[in-house]
Amino acid sequence: MSPDIATPLKAYRTMATIVGLLLVVLILVGMPLKYLLTDGTDLQLAGEWITSNLGVAHGWLYMIFLFAAFWLSQRAEWEIGFTIVTLLCGTVPVLSFWAEHRATARVRAEWALDDADAASA
Repeated sequence: MSPDIATPLKAYRTMATIVGLLLVVLILVGMPLKYLLTDGTDLQLAGEWITSNLGVAHGWLYMIFLFAAFWLSQRAEWEIGFTIVTLLCGTVPVLSFWAEHRATARVRAEWALDDADAASA
């Protein structure tokens, strides 16, 4: 694979996975614990910790994700619509994983990657 596309693809895939996992934990674990439990239990406190700390971490890491996705879009010469959908999918739990798969498949297909290149990206 060309280094012009390999590095942005790896950066994008890494950030998409990290941001996606944090968003799933934040939305599906932290928020229910914080807002569904109102008796001041340790679980509610854990939910408050998750939403406060992981929420901030997700916000900062999402900015890095946006940069990585935009960098990949420029190197792969995506049209604006595909780029915008890819960037916005990082805001929806679980959908970010589909978008990462979709973008990776497109890059591999358009850049005619062989099996060794595809395994490393």
